[in-house]
Amino acid sequence: MGKRPIVRARGKGSFTYRAHSHRWYGEVKHSKYDDAFRNGVIKGTITDLVKCPGHCAPLAIVEYENKEICFMFAPDNIRVGDEVYLGNKAPLQTGSTLALKNIPEGTSIYNIESNPGDGGKFVRAGGTAGKIIQVLPDEILIELPSRKQKKFNPECRATIGIIAGAGRTEKPFLKAGKKHWLMRARGKLYPRTSGVAMNAVDHPFGSGRGRHVGKPKTPPRFAPAGRNVGLLHARKTGRGKKS
Repeated sequence: MGKRPIVRARGKGSFTYRAHSHRWYGEVKHSKYDDAFRNGVIKGTITDLVKCPGHCAPLAIVEYENKEICFMFAPDNIRVGDEVYLGNKAPLQTGSTLALKNIPEGTSIYNIESNPGDGGKFVRAGGTAGKIIQVLPDEILIELPSRKQKKFNPECRATIGIIAGAGRTEKPFLKAGKKHWLMRARGKLYPRTSGVAMNAVDHPFGSGRGRHVGKPKTPPRFAPAGRNVGLLHARKTGRGKKS
């Protein structure tokens, strides 16, 4: 009998795993990467600050002088009516979006693009920021919030500042209902059930005498989707795996 672990149930797309995106304000990404951005500067004004259920940081609604309206993650110490800038000639201040090659070393940035023009993929959580470590002609070295260092294309864009909403993880969830509504707003399963607590038909680690896996937790290299659970592609397991 086939097994339906969480990875398969999520792919099925049932109501449990469907995010209520119709309640979100919109997609957060940088403005289009055109000649106006490459060769000049575009001024924008923050018209409102909103809380979106699909994001952990407050959003700022920005209206630019070319009549374009975009959402951006609100940086710290920003207010309604403040001005932000787009373009490679934008001033180096909080809220300005420039190409990485035009931002000096040591600057805190967020919403970093993975490829030029994709709108931003890295450092998008509340209270986080990356830091430019080294600027080279052909690559930019950035330290991410995880302390990992990653190289980026100099043409990729980022916003200067630190995302607002720091301290969100310090307040505990005093009731299970609070965590339930948070997870439901983003299409996440809550509460999570351990695989060893399930029946054998529901998970490869299910059933058995007590909560015991009963088999190696490292699945085969080419295991099918229903079997591919546990320590995936583990380099080292057992004793001494942290050494």
